[in-house]
Amino acid sequence: MRPKILSTLPGYTAALFRADLLAGITVAMVALPLSIAIAIASGAAPVTGLITAIVGGILISALGGSRVQIGGPTGAFIVVVYGVIAEHGHDGLVLATLMAGAIMVIAGYFKAGSLVKHIPEAVINGFTIGIAIIIATSQLRDLFGLDVADLPADFLPKTAALWQARDTLDPRALGLGVATIAIIVMLRRLLPRFPGLVVAIALCSAAVALLSLPVDTIQSRYGALPGSLPRPQLPSLSVARMLDLLPSALIIAFLAGVESLLSASVADRMIGGNTRPNAEVIANGTANIGSALFGGLPATGAIARTATNVQAGGRTPVAGMVHALIILVVMLVAAPLAGYLAMPALAGLLLITAWNMSEPQHWRRHLAARRSDQVLLLITLVLTVLTDLTLAIGVGVALGLAMRLRRREVPEAEWHDPDH
Repeated sequence: MRPKILSTLPGYTAALFRADLLAGITVAMVALPLSIAIAIASGAAPVTGLITAIVGGILISALGGSRVQIGGPTGAFIVVVYGVIAEHGHDGLVLATLMAGAIMVIAGYFKAGSLVKHIPEAVINGFTIGIAIIIATSQLRDLFGLDVADLPADFLPKTAALWQARDTLDPRALGLGVATIAIIVMLRRLLPRFPGLVVAIALCSAAVALLSLPVDTIQSRYGALPGSLPRPQLPSLSVARMLDLLPSALIIAFLAGVESLLSASVADRMIGGNTRPNAEVIANGTANIGSALFGGLPATGAIARTATNVQAGGRTPVAGMVHALIILVVMLVAAPLAGYLAMPALAGLLLITAWNMSEPQHWRRHLAARRSDQVLLLITLVLTVLTDLTLAIGVGVALGLAMRLRRREVPEAEWHDPDH
């Protein structure tokens, strides 16, 4: 449970710091617009995404069990956060995140980090693809510039509302969204290490400002972003409210633990390192407690940003801490500029995020898997999209464990005739 930073600081050199500094700046440029977009898609204020990237990012890097993990808000939480805010308000989300953090700290202390390997891969793939579908659907309003006052949270009513508003499509919004997607894809192919997200969002948002296009921006919809971190404070606490939010807290803890451990293990393999899973779980728990105290969103290890960190040359937790500090500096100095970010451009960014979350490169492998895994993936996916994550994950894990027991040919239990 010893943080990885304690193992990397002895013998830390100026060359390592230069590499971590450049990697941290690169990741910050990617994380900045993405954190804002994730917060907006979650139904929260844009600034909460920045708070999460700053507070959660510093704590996950400083206390975690990975050399290169980058923490912050991720797309996996959009669905559950949106639902909690819709039902319990932002204060309810803060309490659920605080509880989730405490659950993760306790789980890490009792060395539960290694249990993630027992979750069937088909379940993880199923709810990840399901979340990607929900995220993509939620961005269609801003991508097409549709006039929908209150977009329902549930998938089927949401798609019905979007279809009913199809006549309000705005070609200018659609053009900006498609241009954002095209620029991101083009730059990733031509210059894979270049922060194409920032360029795409900046160009399309600048076009809105310079041409005075009647397209929604962050400032027109949410007002100006604050230029400082809020003071930490506890949410309203009561036993009844905590019991009411316990299922949401468990889901947040589960998602944060799974995504962070998967991200850390993949990234550390990329650099020939090894992850300390229990330290990573404790760090994520602490990061969620810290984010909640500042009014932020749930935080976890971000797979895409962590991979960007590795590709940019980051090799110690210092890179993750630099990334968080750069976002803090931008927030303190240039917060008003973020108000010019165009909503269709952010929608295009999140559609790219949803596409990447679904991992299309692995679809063929899913189709070639054994039939039972295909069924498990499909059930988890459908339940995620049409019901909620709590039911989807619960049913998926239960079915997956039952299938695993059956494959191991566990002897059937002996039954005896009852005495009466």
